[in-house]
Amino acid sequence: MSGRNGQLARCLMERAASRDGIELVSMGRPELDLLRRETLLPALEKVQPDLVVSAAAYTAVDKAESEPGLVFATNCDGAGALASAAARMGVGVVHISSDYVFAGDNGKPYDEGDPAAPLGEYGRSKYAGELAVKAANPKHVILRTAWAHSPYGSNFIRTMLKLAGSRGTIDVVADRFGSPTSMLDVADAILHLAGRLDDDHWGLYHLTCRGSTSWAGLARHVFAASRAVGGPWAEVRDISGDDYKAAAPRPVASVLNSNLFERRFSWAMPSWQESATEVTRRIASEMVDMPVS
Repeated sequence: MSGRNGQLARCLMERAASRDGIELVSMGRPELDLLRRETLLPALEKVQPDLVVSAAAYTAVDKAESEPGLVFATNCDGAGALASAAARMGVGVVHISSDYVFAGDNGKPYDEGDPAAPLGEYGRSKYAGELAVKAANPKHVILRTAWAHSPYGSNFIRTMLKLAGSRGTIDVVADRFGSPTSMLDVADAILHLAGRLDDDHWGLYHLTCRGSTSWAGLARHVFAASRAVGGPWAEVRDISGDDYKAAAPRPVASVLNSNLFERRFSWAMPSWQESATEVTRRIASEMVDMPVS
């Protein structure tokens, strides 16, 4: 697995620790570096994996607008090179992509067959990465997920709780919609599919928690869940995406339909509310040094 310090990698390590029969090896720089192709095959040969999870990525959406060369070198060229190295060893790759490959103007949840139309450099690099992985390795599962959060690293939930420690009211975008998804749930899904892959299962899938909300809706849910366990909370004031003044454009509504994944792999994702509550309680308990019951 690449990207050992990222949210998904850390969630995979947590979830794999409680499962028998799974040996998960987490790798990153310098031994496995997407920007240094010569490191990739030797790193895989060292561990002899049965499956490669390609979780490393450039994820700074706004900064990507000023660093297109670096974001494409990582998310496209690097991802394709890792998939190629896996193919040379005869093993499949699970590659993580994003809802940002879509423009967000579909008017309904996106299916896998809907045309990609990314708005910014990050989204364009992720879509290019999908194509590179597909071309490099016929044994691929490309998972598009969205609005990632977890108990680890930097993410929206942690940011909201940190801000609530010093502010009574927080401005949050209320007119951008998606499916908040816990990387703990994505990790569970990947571990589930790992032993079920064959020629009928390779391909492109959407994988998010069920349901959708706005960023403001997610923030309100987070603060209610945190307040219930004595954690930080604040009032939310709705603002528009135009007021946020971000460097990169965001899709207005990038809700993904995960029915194909759930049907092919006999797997049901939880609701975004259930997952966001779990993550919020873990982060809040860490902040106030209280146990989670």
